Amino acid sequence: MKTRNFLIFLLLFLSLGALAGGGAFLIFPEGYSGMTPELVLQHSPFKNFLIPGLILFTVLGVMPIFVVWGLLKRKNCKFAQLVNIFPDMHWSWSWAVYTGFALLIWIYMEVYFLKGFHWLHSLYFFYGILLLVVVLLKPIRQLYAEQK
Repeated sequence: MKTRNFLIFLLLFLSLGALAGGGAFLIFPEGYSGMTPELVLQHSPFKNFLIPGLILFTVLGVMPIFVVWGLLKRKNCKFAQLVNIFPDMHWSWSWAVYTGFALLIWIYMEVYFLKGFHWLHSLYFFYGILLLVVVLLKPIRQLYAEQK
């Protein structure tokens, strides 16, 4: 139970930051706090922060809340089950894995497009690794294995 609670904490903390950051980009697509599209997005395919903000808000902000709901309630969700590539596991476990990989991909793409590196990139990259390690722990896998 402690491991599950830690996983839920990791997902909610990630969500909180992504909702705030993504929401700010949605409200201020031309940038804020010194972050201008010309300065930050010059090597990316984006002209402003609208699309990156939408991706951040939904994939790393809303999705982890959906995953937490699934982990806590264990309800069936036909849509989530459609893209569950681990049929022997509850969809929420699979989506927790997807969230970890989404964070790693987000950080990789951020470093690639920004052509710069900040210590927060390392922090969030290892955060994604930690999230995946916790999801893959045996007690979590056993807790969310589908009964046959």
